[in-house]
Amino acid sequence: MIRVLIVEDDPMVAELNRRYLAQVDGFELAAVARTGDEALTLLKEQKVDLVLLDIFMPGMNGLEFLAKIRAANERVDVILVTAARDCRSIQTALNHGAVDYLIKPFEFERLQQALQAYRQRVKLMRSEAALNQQDLDEQIFYRGKAVQPDLPKGLDRNTLGVVWEAIMQTDGPFTTDEMAKTVGISRVSMRKYLEFLRSQAVLKVELDYGSVGRPTNKYRCINRQAKFSK
Repeated sequence: MIRVLIVEDDPMVAELNRRYLAQVDGFELAAVARTGDEALTLLKEQKVDLVLLDIFMPGMNGLEFLAKIRAANERVDVILVTAARDCRSIQTALNHGAVDYLIKPFEFERLQQALQAYRQRVKLMRSEAALNQQDLDEQIFYRGKAVQPDLPKGLDRNTLGVVWEAIMQTDGPFTTDEMAKTVGISRVSMRKYLEFLRSQAVLKVELDYGSVGRPTNKYRCINRQAKFSK
């Protein structure tokens, strides 16, 4: 398990981050700190692999905390989760080795993506195999290959790949029934796959009012750069 320290002075935000973290497999909460000084103490007392770090905190801010742990050569990774959106803060965080940067407010899916990418990176780095350029490009720098999201129970990755390929062949909006017939699975199953893809921000739902009757939900692809391999 990847042990995570949440450093956040707002109790409500810290609790939200804790709940989000609990929804991603492979991670466990090590502790929650409300200040940079408290976080430094916890790092000395507990095993921590990853820090979810805010910048705006009383006393030592997040960037000062990050500089301190790098100066102390602490072997811990950091993802910034903060309202700071100025280029200087972002550049400073990256210069100090932050592996990702999330700007508040953010959707759960964005944090989920960051954690899944980090988990994939850790798995690769903990292996003893020698890496080639393709390994680095696909699994560390994410060029040419998407980080594969966790699938809800009941969904199959191969079927998801088939559904996504069918969507890529569709130019305009489509209904659940239309896509179910194209792929050859039930309408109920297709709706689960389409709703999952919508949760990943690659599809959106539009209402088609037509000429008579109730409006029909139609899906439209809004991110053709995404990849969901079989």
